[in-house]
Amino acid sequence: MTFPALNKNAIYAYLEEIKDPEVPVLSIMDLGIVRDVVLHEDNEVEVIITPTYNGCPAMDMIAASIRIMLSTLGIKKFKVTQALSPAWTTDWMSEEGKRKLKEYGIAAPDKRFAIARDGVECPLCNSTNTTLLSEFGSTACKALYQCNECKEPFDYFKCH
Repeated sequence: MTFPALNKNAIYAYLEEIKDPEVPVLSIMDLGIVRDVVLHEDNEVEVIITPTYNGCPAMDMIAASIRIMLSTLGIKKFKVTQALSPAWTTDWMSEEGKRKLKEYGIAAPDKRFAIARDGVECPLCNSTNTTLLSEFGSTACKALYQCNECKEPFDYFKCH
């Protein structure tokens, strides 16, 4: 495919195919980290991304995946820009992304609490009889809980 056949919507559709390396069930679009696609007058494509938190180790892999995708599409001039302001928030996640998280076994962010001592809904059995085990789960953006009903541990994607 050549660049003239591409437009902003087409690039967004291709970005939907790039998965988060830490939660591979989510695309970078589901996460809401793609802030904008800018088509510059000199045919340069700029993809602006915001990390889920400063220092997120997945961002280098995500930026590399975006560069590979743009190159594969035949785009000759492109750049990936990280924007730290405004800071990413879980409000930017799509509802589809939150649904995918739950199906994957990770409790989706719930604005009632950032890190609750208990009461996070278990993604496996839907019980809210849960206990916080650690404020940090498999990654820094998650907390670790255990369900007191089904006894299974699970991650909770913390609100930001």
